[in-house]
This record gives sequence, structure tokens and C-alpha cells, in this order.
Amino acid sequence: MFANDKSIENLEQLFFQLKKYVLLQKEYVKLEFVEKLTILASAIIITTIAIILGMMALFYLSFSLAYIMAPYVGGLNISFAIITVVLLLLLAFIYLFRKQLIVRPLTKFVANLFINSSDADKEQ
Repeated sequence: MFANDKSIENLEQLFFQLKKYVLLQKEYVKLEFVEKLTILASAIIITTIAIILGMMALFYLSFSLAYIMAPYVGGLNISFAIITVVLLLLLAFIYLFRKQLIVRPLTKFVANLFINSSDADKEQ
């Protein structure tokens, strides 16, 4: 079928180049996965730090507000109770709207991170 050795050599080179291409694609996928994982981990760490600092600020702010409100509402106990009710209402609000406030934005972030940027890379 093949008239000369040059055709066989060309097929061998083609096979070798194809094998090399597949290995390089495998390495590229690994590197891309590590990049995406790094972005995701850094976002989780930054969000965790922001939540912890926000909780600390809210804690001190609620104490300050309780002491400021105490003379106006009839005592420190009542002002702490008012702040507790407000914080529980805020918690209930966040729980009721958790899909709009937490789940959908998180889903969109992860989907954009893993899906859309991969599509943009393929177009280039």
C-alpha cells in the first residue's frame, strides 16, 4: 500500500506529534484546573475573612448602639433586647432571601469561573 519508506516515516512522525499534542493538552487542562482552583480558594478565603471582620464589627457596633440607646429606652437590658430582635429579623430576612442573596450569586460566580472563561479560551 505504501510505496516508499518516506510515507511510513511521515505516519510515524504524525503519530508522534499527535501523542505529543495529547500530552500537552493534558498538561494544559491540569494547569487550567489549578488556576481555577486557586481563584476559587482565594475567593473563599477573602470572603471568610470579610465575614469574620464584619461579624466582629457588628458585635462591637451592637454593643456601642446598646449603650447609646440605654438612656432613651429605659435601660441597658431593653436596648440589648431591641438590638437582638433587630439582628434576628436580619437573620430571618437573609434566610428567606438566601437564594437571591447567596445561592444564585455563588452559582453564577462558579459557573463563570469554570465554564465561560473556558469558552473564551477556546475562541482565541
